[in-house]
Amino acid sequence: MRTKRPVIAMKDAVAAVMGHLAKQHETAGEGGVGGALKKVLTKKDLEHIKVKYFRDGILALGIDSSAWLYKLSLEKPVLLERLKSQIKTLKDVRLSIGE
Repeated sequence: MRTKRPVIAMKDAVAAVMGHLAKQHETAGEGGVGGALKKVLTKKDLEHIKVKYFRDGILALGIDSSAWLYKLSLEKPVLLERLKSQIKTLKDVRLSIGE
């Protein structure tokens, strides 16, 4: 015998997802992750970086070239400390090539 699952309306599901995303955005402080990155990185650095996700305290950044990945990997300890001062829930930054 199958048990009936409650039917969730699409609008309720979308509202729940959007609420969760808004909560994650708020944990990053004023301006979110993008605002924090703008405060700790140069404009030149930001041209080569794209935020992949921010989940469970992990910030994943996509870097557009191996040269920039190398540069940012060398600066990662300093970058992580600066970002932690802006984003209280941040645990780690992961860098990889691509979007």
